[in-house]
Order: sequence, then C-alpha cells, then structure tokens
Amino acid sequence: MGRLLLVCRLAVRDLCRRPAEAALLLLAMSAATTALAMALALQGVINQPYQSTREATAGPDVVASVATPFVGGRPADLAQLQALASAPGVVAHSGPFPYTQVRVNTGSVTLPAWVQGRAAATAAVDQPTVVRGSWVREGGAVLEASFAGALGVDVGDRIALDNRPYQVAGVAITAASAPYPKVCLAPCRFDSAFAALTERPPKPPPGTPDTFFVGQAGMMWLTEAETRGLARYPESLGHLINLKLTGQAEAFSAAHHGRRINEPALVTWQEVLEGHAKVAENVQRALLVAAWLLGLLALSSAVVLVGGRMADQMHRVGLLKAVGGTPGLVAVVLLAVNLAVALLAALAGLAAGRLAAPLLVEPGAGLLGTADTVPLTPAAVGLVIAVALAIAGLATFMPAVRAARISTVRALADSQRPPRRTSWMITLSARLPVPLLLGMRLAARRPRRTLLNVAGIAISVTGIVAALAAGANRYLEATPGDDPRLAMTRVLAPVVIMLVVQAVANAICIIWATALDTARPLALARALGATPGQVSVGLAAAQVLPALAGALLGVAGGIGLAEVLDDDPVAVPALWQLAAVVVGCAVVVSVLTAVPAGIGARRPAGVNLQAELT
Repeated sequence: MGRLLLVCRLAVRDLCRRPAEAALLLLAMSAATTALAMALALQGVINQPYQSTREATAGPDVVASVATPFVGGRPADLAQLQALASAPGVVAHSGPFPYTQVRVNTGSVTLPAWVQGRAAATAAVDQPTVVRGSWVREGGAVLEASFAGALGVDVGDRIALDNRPYQVAGVAITAASAPYPKVCLAPCRFDSAFAALTERPPKPPPGTPDTFFVGQAGMMWLTEAETRGLARYPESLGHLINLKLTGQAEAFSAAHHGRRINEPALVTWQEVLEGHAKVAENVQRALLVAAWLLGLLALSSAVVLVGGRMADQMHRVGLLKAVGGTPGLVAVVLLAVNLAVALLAALAGLAAGRLAAPLLVEPGAGLLGTADTVPLTPAAVGLVIAVALAIAGLATFMPAVRAARISTVRALADSQRPPRRTSWMITLSARLPVPLLLGMRLAARRPRRTLLNVAGIAISVTGIVAALAAGANRYLEATPGDDPRLAMTRVLAPVVIMLVVQAVANAICIIWATALDTARPLALARALGATPGQVSVGLAAAQVLPALAGALLGVAGGIGLAEVLDDDPVAVPALWQLAAVVVGCAVVVSVLTAVPAGIGARRPAGVNLQAELT
C-alpha cells in the first residue's frame, strides 16, 4: 500500500470515528475564514455603482469651488475659478453655478443643506439624473437622493428653506458630491486640501457672522435666481465649476488647487468615491478585525481539540509504531486530519463570504445600481486558505511532534501525561470549601489549558465590547434624520453572533477536554467522600473562574481596541451592557459545564477507578 494512500485512509477513518470533534473544528475555522473572505470581497464593492452613476450623470473629473469664509472677509477669487475652464487638459465644463447654505425644515427634522443654483437646460458636465419627479423649477426644490432619504421626504412634500416654503419637485442622483452628510464645498475643504494651504484662514473679528456653517450637510438644487435670493449676505454666495479632463484628476488638482482660503478648492472624483465608499471601508475594517479575533479563537479551539484527542489516541499511535510506522508517518497522519478539516473550512468560508459580502453593504440611495459581488482574486483565495492551514498546522505541530517522539511501549501503555502539582496551590486551596478546592486544583492541573480558556474568553469579549463601543460611537456621531453611516452598525450584529458562536465552540472544546482528563481524579474525590453535587460544582468552578478573569480582561481590551480603530474619542458602552457581557460569560460557561458534570456525577466512581490512576 502506498504511503499517501495509507495516510489518507487513516485520516478518513479518524474523522469518521470522531465526527463531533471534526464538526467543532470545522465550525471554528469556518467562522474565521468566512469573516476574512467577506472582508476581502468588499474591496471595491462600491466602485461599479459609482462608475455607473458617473456615466449616467456625465460626472465631472474635478469640482472646483470658491467662497468667502466670513462676512467682510477677503472676496472669493471668481476670476481664478473661471480661468480653470480654459486650463490645459480641460475638455468640457459646466458653470460657474452659484451656491449658498440654508436650514431645511420638514416639520419634524431640521438639517443644513448646500443649495446649488442650476438652469433648466441640460448641463454638459454633471447633469444630475432625476429618479423621481422633475428637474428644478420656480418654487420647486430637487433634493439629492440620500439627503431626501435622511429627511424622510419625497416628491410633492412641503419643506421650508430658511422659513421660506418650497415643494419637493424631484429627487436626483449626482456623482459630483459625496452623499449626506459628507457634502463639502468651499470654504469647506478636505483634510488633504486644508493641509496644502500656505495661508491659514484668518480669524474674523469678534461678533463677525460666518457666511457658511461648515459641517455635516446635504445637497439640493434650485433655480439660480432663487439660490441667489436665499443668500443671507452678499458674501454667503459661493460659486463652483465642474470640469471634464483628458488627464489624471489628482495631478490636475495638485497643480491648480488654491493655496489661500479665498482661492478655488478642488475635489477629484476619487475623493467623491471615497466618501461613498466610507461605509464599505468601515465594514471591511470591522470584518478584518473580526477575522483575526475569530482566527485566534479557532487556534485556541484547535489546540484544545488536538491536545485532547492526542490523549485519547496514544494507544493508536503505539499500534502504528509497533507495525512499522515511522515517527514521520505518525506526525503526517495527525497533521493530515486537521489540514483536511482546515481546507474544507477555507472552501466553505470562501463560498459563504463571497455570497454574503454584498448583503452587508448597499451602495445607498445616492448611487445607481446595486453593490455587485466582487470576484475574489487568486491572492485573496490563497490568503484565506493559508490562514486556515496555518491555524491547523500551528495547533497540530507540537502534539504531532510529541506523538512522533514517544516510545512505542509508553504509547501502547496509554498512560496519560501526569499533571503539574504545585505546593502553593495545594496549600492555598486546602482550607477552601470542597467545590472551590476541586475547582482550583482542576484549573491548576493543566495550566496551559486554563490559560487558553482565559485567552479564548478574553478574545471573544474584546470583540463584543469593541463592537458595542463602535455602535455607541456611531449613534453619538449620527446626524439628525436617517444617517446612512449607521448602516455600518448592521455588520456589528453578525460579527457579535460569530464571536459568540465561536466562543461557545471554544468553551465546549475546553470543557470536553477537561471532562475527559478529570474523569479519574473526580472519581477519586467521590471515593474519598465528595458528593456528586460538590464534584459538579467543582468542575463548573474550574471553568467559570478562568472565564470571569478572561471576561474582565476582554472588557478592558475591547475598549482599547475601539480606541485604536476609531479616530474619534471612544464611547464606552453602558455599564449595564458591560456587566451583562461579564455575567453572561459566567452563565453560559456554567450551563455548558453542567451537562458533562451531570453525566460524570451519575456514573459510578468505580467505573473510572478501574483504570490506572494518574
């Protein structure tokens, strides 16, 4: 029989003999690979809808705007803005168009808006596509689609612009500005543009009113005459021009961007796309963090499963060596089992991630079309498979090496690895009640397994608390109305669910391994007088105490992780939420431990004591 065929047959037989363990390992790895695959599949998911919108609306390559920051300030350089229309590389333009700012009131919501004046005729560059209603007319306002959704209004509704009544004539989509609430025209400037200024905005004299309230706002269109009439001050009227280029937009922007606050501020189509893709990028970042946390949990589960299975397989290892199997063959067989599960988990994660990714991110009302499924590149597929195989390989390497090195006689004797006993632990626990005494000694029996338990709970709670903090941040930063950025919170629910499921799977693995390893010691405790109830509580305490320690570490780690991932000050979740997470960990671990503890308590102590005591 060929060596490869032998390895495959032994690996398949091992999987068939222990389907529950293989299923747990598959579940643990699939969660990590699915999250990673979804994050990789979201790369560029908004690109196609934005490009479709650009084509439908004759989207500009660059939008240039000028405005005066405060009343009495240096007048905007409109001549320099108009000169951009004839700059080298410009093949078409529209404008200059006037714009100002108003407060839009619907009766229940009041929001700021940039109002752009437009003619009824079709513009050569940036002609917004009307998706409902009609284009601008006297007394009729056209709202950008995401802004209309935030206000909760539609065609025919009545609104007030600085207390002047208007009717919503239409709802339109444009590729020339970011969606609500990220619309930005001069004197607003993107961070990179602001950093390029050689002259910082001067401070106005005390009591001088601003011409614009720069901040979160939406976009709408009126006739040019009505736009000019809404300007609060003569300086409250800015102008913009839309440019179509033959060359690169970034190079044109760098060459012509104004270095003073009253000179044109240029925004490229790539910066507008970045505004639309911000939600998808936040979702992708959350999924990448979740993938690494789930990967660490999967590694913890795999280490416990493989270690526990090795204790149960030692006799089989001895048989393989007795019939001529080399140490290398023994190690390869053990690796093959887990690598096969890892490969299956990677394929399942790739399929699930590719299908689920577009469901987590919609292009939003401000773009045409839907978020298409982005094909995973060979590099992305290779990364997912490599991560799964690395988890399996790291978890199996040390047990496989130990199995390969163990002597045939010792393996055939099937003697368990003796636990570590420390005098200080014996002294410390001697005066405790019996259940706590048993719990502490069982936890100290396998310190590495106990540390894995602490680490697994800490990783899970870190992810859950970070998700709660991220959700709290989003709601604190939310603008009035239906803020589309809150869509990012939709991904936090599945992330939390995956972390909880993975944590439960990890806890089951540790409890299963602990129950197998402590069957004889607990039977001995019962033989010496401990009641079944005390034994059950002791086994639960051995799991709950590390779980509480891990939960407390995870709370601190989750708040720290949220601080690292968010540029804004972190919003600490409510105290009741943190308390619920910590208490929930203890309750879940107690419930999971109750099943094997109850089964062990009902078995006669003599059954386990018939074997050699450890």
